[in-house]
Amino acid sequence: MSVADVLIRGGRVIDPANGVDAVCDIWIEAGRIAGIGAFEGNANETIDATDRVVCPGLIDMHVHLREPGQEWKEDIESGSRAAVAGGVTTMCCMPNTGPHIDHAGVALQIIARAQQVGLCNVHPIGAVTKNLDGKELTEMRELARAGCVAFSDDGMPIWHAGVMRKALEYASSFGFMVIQHAEEKELTGGGAINEGWVSTRLGVAGMPVEGEDSMIARDIMLARRVDARYHVAHISSRGAVDLVRAAQAEGLKVTTEAAPHHFALTEEEVLGFNADAKMSPPLRTEADRLAVIEGLRDGTIDVIATDHAPHHEDDKRCGLSCAAFGIVGLETMLPVSLQLARDGVLSMPDLLAKMTCNPARLLGLDSGTLSLGAAADIAIFDPDATWTVDRDALVSKGKNTPWHGKELTGQVTHTLKSGRIVYAEGAVRG
Repeated sequence: MSVADVLIRGGRVIDPANGVDAVCDIWIEAGRIAGIGAFEGNANETIDATDRVVCPGLIDMHVHLREPGQEWKEDIESGSRAAVAGGVTTMCCMPNTGPHIDHAGVALQIIARAQQVGLCNVHPIGAVTKNLDGKELTEMRELARAGCVAFSDDGMPIWHAGVMRKALEYASSFGFMVIQHAEEKELTGGGAINEGWVSTRLGVAGMPVEGEDSMIARDIMLARRVDARYHVAHISSRGAVDLVRAAQAEGLKVTTEAAPHHFALTEEEVLGFNADAKMSPPLRTEADRLAVIEGLRDGTIDVIATDHAPHHEDDKRCGLSCAAFGIVGLETMLPVSLQLARDGVLSMPDLLAKMTCNPARLLGLDSGTLSLGAAADIAIFDPDATWTVDRDALVSKGKNTPWHGKELTGQVTHTLKSGRIVYAEGAVRG
């Protein structure tokens, strides 16, 4: 009779990478998936997953961990704890740290610290340009050898067309993906929220949608010329979705991601000068929100990612115009996204694919699957559990969430990392 280290009993197992959607057991040995089906034997630890969904640990390919340089906002340990509380076992951190991830030493430092914490896989995304100033390219090959899985100046756009062309040419020679924060600052500079009736009503400078759309249009033309892999971060506008859809129909290597706030909220969330609903790109109109949802439905948008951007309270409590851009999202990504399945926009397997195997495929990661022999990175959640978001109860150091006081449906109950239970029933272990 076999003995498993951990047995997950009787859950709805959904593994989009392998087309699995069935009520069955999963058993784990030596930190890896040993079997899926009907388990007969003993286990050192058993998790009853009845009426719960069991899926690969979620992958968030767009996170700001703030370490090194701004650890009072977030650090790798607190970010990892927030991640596993949200069912995330793999995350990719953006390079706008201090120092930036523009040389190998910083990337190696981040990877080593994440391994020391031991809760979550952390993959750095290297900077495209030194100091994120949009002028001189980094040594991308060296950064990739140090563990960077893609390249971006996120937080800042790659504003110079000539530099962007060189970046795409350099990256394409090695198959690297360039991720763009699409914002033409000549149009959006000084703005705080979407330009429209809400910005007019509040008397706050707006950020016109053309600031996003025009840069994506420019970059698609450059990606076409050099046959490069180009990825749009946190897409938010109807025009941007249309541009990406057309590029994909043409056969270009253009992909994109959507953040939960852009398909769940609109610019009206900032009424009352709510700085916790201020991010870049900003929340936009209902028409834009519906366009993002349609992009998710028809496959134009490959990935759901949070753009988790924690800030200290002082950075948000200084008036809407001067407040920092960004919200936290690791702990709310899954329940907010589950609304798409409840509304019939996506099936549950298709929804989970956008947070598991799809980002893994784009980034060349070996996670996001429950294949036999794969690392047992697993999330278990109750799709029907309701809970009220309390910013003070969030695991992240950042409390800047627009969902404070709102009821969400869907709650993570367990997270396993390499077969070890790192989150269970409301508490992080380790």
